[in-house]
Amino acid sequence: MSKLNTAAMVSPVLVFRASEAASGRTRQRADIETSHLWKLEDLYASDQAWEQAKDELTGTLDRIAQFEGSLGEAASLLACLELNSEIGKTFGRLYSYASMKSDQDTRQSTYRAMQQTVEQLMTEYGSKASYVEPEILKLDRATIERHIDAEPGLKVYRFYLFDLLRRQAHKLSEKEEKIMAETGLMAEGPASVFSVFSNAELPYPEVTLSDGETVTLDQAGFARHRSSTNRDDREKVFQAFWSTFGKFKQTFGVQLYSHLQTHAFTMRTRNYDSCLQQALDRNNIPADVYHSLIKNVRDNLGSFHRYLRLKKRMLGVETLKYSDLYAPVVKDVELEYTIDEAQKLYLEAIDILGPDYRQAAQQAFDGRWIDTYPTPGKRSGAYSNGSAYDVHPYILLNYNGRFNDVSTLAHEMGHTMHSYYSNKMQPFPLADYAIFVAEVASTFNEALLIHKMLGEIEDEDTRLSLLMNHLDGIKGTVFRQTQFAEFELRMHEMVERREPLTGDSFTQLYSGILTDYYGHEQGVCHIDDLYTLEWAYIPHFYYNFYVYQYSTSFTAATALAESVCEGEPGAVQRYLEFISAGGSDYPIEILKRAGVDMTTAEPFNKTMAAMNRTMDAIEAILARRGGS
Repeated sequence: MSKLNTAAMVSPVLVFRASEAASGRTRQRADIETSHLWKLEDLYASDQAWEQAKDELTGTLDRIAQFEGSLGEAASLLACLELNSEIGKTFGRLYSYASMKSDQDTRQSTYRAMQQTVEQLMTEYGSKASYVEPEILKLDRATIERHIDAEPGLKVYRFYLFDLLRRQAHKLSEKEEKIMAETGLMAEGPASVFSVFSNAELPYPEVTLSDGETVTLDQAGFARHRSSTNRDDREKVFQAFWSTFGKFKQTFGVQLYSHLQTHAFTMRTRNYDSCLQQALDRNNIPADVYHSLIKNVRDNLGSFHRYLRLKKRMLGVETLKYSDLYAPVVKDVELEYTIDEAQKLYLEAIDILGPDYRQAAQQAFDGRWIDTYPTPGKRSGAYSNGSAYDVHPYILLNYNGRFNDVSTLAHEMGHTMHSYYSNKMQPFPLADYAIFVAEVASTFNEALLIHKMLGEIEDEDTRLSLLMNHLDGIKGTVFRQTQFAEFELRMHEMVERREPLTGDSFTQLYSGILTDYYGHEQGVCHIDDLYTLEWAYIPHFYYNFYVYQYSTSFTAATALAESVCEGEPGAVQRYLEFISAGGSDYPIEILKRAGVDMTTAEPFNKTMAAMNRTMDAIEAILARRGGS
């Protein structure tokens, strides 16, 4: 897809891990082996080389103006789109370098400033190129078809051109599009403030645990110590962490409200009926897919509550608390792996996809595509960046040696392999795949990993731990992300109705949804009022209806993984074609060719069946042990 939209120009820049995966074991960057630091020199040899490339790009931006008034001619249209593609490709590379350098240490302003420079240039270019789409929209379908026949180079832009016609009702005049382009930097403000504040400047608390260790509960520390085997420690960690967020509740509320207002502004300006319709329209996703997901999850809360009661039983607690949800349920089983062991497990898990796939994955480990360990100021969580089309994807991890970290590695490698194959098999204008399909590839890799582990491990304690880990994944990806998606939908609807939203009203809204999902009133899981501040912690609420795709992707990946693992003829080849398709078609259609129809309930139903089979397996083991 052509990248005339500056917001999409470096997409997919980051595809994030659904969990707030991080580590409490921070080490100095200078102490980490070079092999576990990403090699950003593959992008630019130095900051000076980046500056030179940026200056060269800046000198080319005015060239886009030469085609104004001539896009009715086939040759001029092709030349314009090709120049735009080259500029977009360079933007992706420049932004990748600056953003990843910044993510190494969010406390430093140098690379954040470089990142902002690229964002400003993208806004400037978007303004200069704002005439292009309005001018293209003066052409009808028949004229575009004639242009493609006359200039074969336009074939790679065919999908973009006809998709543009599909969205014609929401495009504005040239003057209006120029104004919209100029608003881009302002729209990013709330997310930028949230990122810097929550990663670098929020005064996170310290607590002393039962063993006498004093720990800092930043996002990394919280992610580690919330899973303590000591229940009092878990409760202490939760109380201290969320109390800190409570002190800034109104600040987080203003940030998020300002972010929502940017969506409402563009919705009204572009004549959409809702923010949801606007967000889904870019990839032609029916709104029913979103609404059906929420309905399907709410209709299956019984299975979720079965999982919660099983966790309560295995923990041996009288009342399951929200602070218990990350605790290990099998005592004396600590699934810990070095990064080398994790890489070996992953490579063995993907053997089923064939030698070419495995060899490509090996390049990520050998070629230093991955930044592995947490360091002071490093961005929390995990992501894959596939925007450097002519180089290779990159991965940011905060690896801590737990099985969840191994699963995160598999998740991000799924994204990375998707980018690798799409960039390899598609020309740049068609390589940019939608997030809707991106999360299928990542979750599919996780499914292969758990399939391998359960197929080889016979020890019942370890199997119990892995089976619960699999259920935790369904909880975190299907139920938790849909809970987030419902919250995101409801708060957008409030803004669309021009209702006020403060830190208190966000908390009230989130509380109602959270307690519904976890069966608080039915005594399934107790939710402390303090923990309903969780909305302030989730970075994904600063994206545009992003989180639902974790849930839909999990169900699609479950269906694909079952086909591959069961040896269904052609399943592997269909999967490889799926990750090679890039953005050459709408995501719903790409998935249909892979064998999954997301407009039906079948993928979701398969996931619920798999979830209940997993719980059956756990209960069978417990029954053999007398129920304990």
